[in-house]
Amino acid sequence: MNEIIKKNGITFGIITGVISILITASVYIIDLKLFTAWWLGLLSIAIFLGIGIYLLSKTKKELGGIFPFKDAFTTYFISAVIGIVISVAFNIFLFNVIDTEAKDTVQDNLIEFQVNMLKKFNTPTEVIKETVEKMSEENQFDTVAQLKGSIFSILFSAIFGLILAAIFKSKPTHQE
Repeated sequence: MNEIIKKNGITFGIITGVISILITASVYIIDLKLFTAWWLGLLSIAIFLGIGIYLLSKTKKELGGIFPFKDAFTTYFISAVIGIVISVAFNIFLFNVIDTEAKDTVQDNLIEFQVNMLKKFNTPTEVIKETVEKMSEENQFDTVAQLKGSIFSILFSAIFGLILAAIFKSKPTHQE
């Protein structure tokens, strides 16, 4: 593997992980209800997408413009996986070691948020009760749930990586 790809992937993965920790810690400190804020999720995706775009632009430039699809995807994927691992490790530590009560509070906030959304869409009471029961049974902040969620995050990141790699790959030049 090219050293530039490896170095940039690792460096930006660490940066992404640290930013994710800062976002989570800020939300934790400011107000646990922010974990249910849709706009914060969109803002986070935009930040991480921006970092990915910058990562691929920088790497392509450092490689002299020669950036095959595979290398572009590999660079992004290394960064994404490292960032996700750091983020999930912090979340597991925060909610299962430092403050176990916070995960219950956030879970209650998520259930309340979901109920309010379902009521806005005139969902039948029986369906709302079933949803609350299911959500109460599985706490997304437990260690196993977070590890399962990290797999989804990696797959979601892989899709972004494929799209960005297609955009940033260098066009093949044919010399005859």
